[in-house]
Amino acid sequence: QVQLVESGGGLVQAGGSLRLSCAASERSFNSYNMGWFRQAPGKEREFVAAISWTGGNTYYQDSVKGRFTISRDNAKNTVYLQMNSLKPEDTAVYYCAAESRPYGSRLNVRANAYLNWGQGTQVTVSS
Repeated sequence: QVQLVESGGGLVQAGGSLRLSCAASERSFNSYNMGWFRQAPGKEREFVAAISWTGGNTYYQDSVKGRFTISRDNAKNTVYLQMNSLKPEDTAVYYCAAESRPYGSRLNVRANAYLNWGQGTQVTVSS
């Protein structure tokens, strides 16, 4: 089972940037579509962005389009989330996750399509 470890969270002012990283423990990570989700206090976990196992396809939640960029470096077993123009409403714990099956042909926005999850990293955006 692939283990995922997020890093890069922190406290930033509105309008600032952060880059989150998600490191996988195994090279088999390269076969899985990956997603970023977030959960704010008192709210349900929500989809943020996803990337195909090849890196060729991406998909974003409408509220982050044009501000966030998901990417991956399969040589480093790592997926990234570059977050620019951050807003206070982006404050949440951010999780990366790997889909439950390899070589997925479609990107999923539902959390139950993902099997392996990291422990999360806190992102706080002050106004």
